[in-house]
Amino acid sequence: MRKIREILRLHFEQKLGQRQIARSVNTSQSTVHEYLARMKAAGLRWPLSEDQDEESLEQSLFPPGQAPAKLPARVQPDFTHIRQQLEQHRDLTLELLWEEFRGQHPDGYSYSRFCKLYRHWKKRQDVVMRQDHHPGEKLFLDWAGATIAIHQADGTTRQAPLFVSAMGASSYTYAEAVTDQQMGNWLKVQIHALEFYGGCPQLLIPDNTKTGVTRACIYEPDLNPTYQEFASHYRVAVMPTRPRKPRDKAKVESAVQVVQRWIVMRLRHQRFFSVTAANEAIRELLSYLNNRPFRKRRDETRASLFAKLDRPALQPLPAERYDLSHWAQARVNIDYHVAFDGNWYSVPYTLTGEAVEVRSTPSTVEIFHRGKRIASHLRGRDRNKSVTQHEHRPRSHQAHLEWPPSRMVQWAGQVGPNTAQLVQRMLDDKPHPEMGYRACLGIIRLAAKYSPARMENAAERALLAGAVSYKSVKSILQNGLDTQRSALPPPLRLSPEHENLRGPEYFQ
Repeated sequence: MRKIREILRLHFEQKLGQRQIARSVNTSQSTVHEYLARMKAAGLRWPLSEDQDEESLEQSLFPPGQAPAKLPARVQPDFTHIRQQLEQHRDLTLELLWEEFRGQHPDGYSYSRFCKLYRHWKKRQDVVMRQDHHPGEKLFLDWAGATIAIHQADGTTRQAPLFVSAMGASSYTYAEAVTDQQMGNWLKVQIHALEFYGGCPQLLIPDNTKTGVTRACIYEPDLNPTYQEFASHYRVAVMPTRPRKPRDKAKVESAVQVVQRWIVMRLRHQRFFSVTAANEAIRELLSYLNNRPFRKRRDETRASLFAKLDRPALQPLPAERYDLSHWAQARVNIDYHVAFDGNWYSVPYTLTGEAVEVRSTPSTVEIFHRGKRIASHLRGRDRNKSVTQHEHRPRSHQAHLEWPPSRMVQWAGQVGPNTAQLVQRMLDDKPHPEMGYRACLGIIRLAAKYSPARMENAAERALLAGAVSYKSVKSILQNGLDTQRSALPPPLRLSPEHENLRGPEYFQ
């Protein structure tokens, strides 16, 4: 809207120069000069008559016959299509789109005008909805972009991620440094945050971090089972933000910026040798941050608003702290074991190939199939070890393991010394004792079929013949060779000693 009347008032009443008038009404000096010249040409005098409003004054200064000729209308770019192209193709630039537009419309806008029109159009499209936060309703969660440097004993430096949360109504802020962003620390910092606030909100608002959300979706994101159990324990609901929509959690985005400016930057000159020491310094500055007056509301702070709004509306904390259990998906291998955290844990062999869920705590590992617990183990602290319950094996495997080498030799001794010597030889002749298990079990079956006397004779004959194998003993028994007298090898004949015999020393 033209500010004609104000320009005339400042010129005739205040006696201001054209430059001063231009700065006062936020217009150009040439416009002020044009209005004064047109007033003189129209024969108007100051003060204007009371019945002359802004519209009639404009018609007097700008008669219809003197209206400047309008330039021919130019083809307007399709800014909606341009925005879709920019969002779809990461490497596409606005300059390339302008070149394509000028290729179709050579008399179109220049590049600078094209960019300016697009920015104005986009600004009108990106309307921001003001969010109203009810007391005690939402707690916003996020990882800060800044980290805390932790100096190691070996001289290296490790960067500790920084967790930040903020209440919706009061912006009451909590921050904590951790060693990593894995599930254990993700849940631990939220437990500490809820205990810091002294209660539970109705909703937790994280982004789509992998530790909390298994599959990101605008409409129905899938939460990690561990995170679901955590939310159920604290009687809260988890509502992740839409992917790539930081404005959905603008409250914590602002809190992250404040924490980075007022806490991280204040600690930039300090050296920390542990995460615990860093968190002690962070807690001291948190008190300062939350009790610092707002810039536009000097009589209020985050702490005062929290005590007045959020704190009375929070739900009470549960009687016991969450046990930080971790859920994971797994599939039972062919050896009826589940791989988890570098070790293998057994389940009933009938579930081979089935999909199961693993719930782990610092001390136990529980395995569930269709919501029913099927196995429970003490958590292994070593790596590449198998934790097996005997009853999970099939009967054939149980029977196989019930006959270790010592037991097999002990059983053979009950039949007789020859059988015991035979079994011992069968185990000793193999590179590994387990390679002789099957042959020894075959001897056990033969002993159940034939009498101990025949078994002893067959074993003696096999030992004398050097045929120490299951097939040889079975052949001896089937052909009745054990009933025949064993043909002992003839004794060795020793030559008499005399002076013409040369010993080994002669050939040295």
